[in-house]
Order: sequence, then structure tokens, then C-alpha cells
Amino acid sequence: MKFEKMVDVSTEIIINLPKEKVAEFASDPGNAPSWCTHIKSVEWNNDAPLRAGARLVVNEQILRRSLQQVYEVVEIIPGQKMIMKTSGNGMGMETTVAWQALNENATCMTLRNRGVPVAFKPIAPFWKLAIRSASRRNLKQLKKMLELSCRRLVVL
Repeated sequence: MKFEKMVDVSTEIIINLPKEKVAEFASDPGNAPSWCTHIKSVEWNNDAPLRAGARLVVNEQILRRSLQQVYEVVEIIPGQKMIMKTSGNGMGMETTVAWQALNENATCMTLRNRGVPVAFKPIAPFWKLAIRSASRRNLKQLKKMLELSCRRLVVL
């Protein structure tokens, strides 16, 4: 991976649920379209548990462009972190998702994207801002979904 014009964006959010619940939901590729606005669908063989070397075909909508990316899971430590990389379509990006328990009912989830988005070189100065904005929006959506679904379970 080239390091010139590299983008490195890290965002985090506190979700008021145990780390195990947050990590279980967020690390399941099938759930990604429900909380990642740019992901339209994910195709994988559903061989649980997800493991290093697994490949996922992710259909994304980025800046009005439809992209089909193949992500490879590089590392996964259940309940702690997952690292995926893609190098297709000129994207050359790595995504790290990590979870840290703040206490028994609160989790800090970190989403980090880094790499060289070659396909979007003409707008490179704005790419970092776009990734940060999308990551924040996605994490807020995940927090809202998980906390609301947990409250519904408690109320019923």
C-alpha cells in the first residue's frame, strides 16, 4: 500500500450496551447494510464464525458511484477487533473495527479507515472529510439501532 496521499480517519462512539452485544452485531457482515449507509449489500458464504482469510463482496454506493469491492478479513479477535482490506477498483483501503468495554453496560466502538483512495484522487483533499462524516453517521445509526432494540426487548 502506498503511503502518499494516505487517508487515516478514526471515529468512535459510546454505545450503552455490553461489549459482547455490540461486537456480535457489528462484526456480522450481514448486518452492515442496516447501519452503514454506503453499503447496499454484502455477499458471503455465511460460514460462522467469520475468520481471517474470509472474503466478502460488498456492494457500495460512494459519491453516486456503484462499486463492488472484495474485502478480505485480515484479522479477527472476537469481541475485540476486526480488520478488513480491499484493493479493488482503485480503493486500497483498510477498515478496522474495535470494541472496548467501558463498564458492563457501555462500549466504546472505534471505526478506522486508512489507505489511498486512488479512484478518487481528484478529490483527495475532501475524501478524509467525507469518510469522517460517513463514519460518524454510521456509528450514530448503529448506536440508535442497538440501544432502541435493547429497550424494546426490556419493555416487552
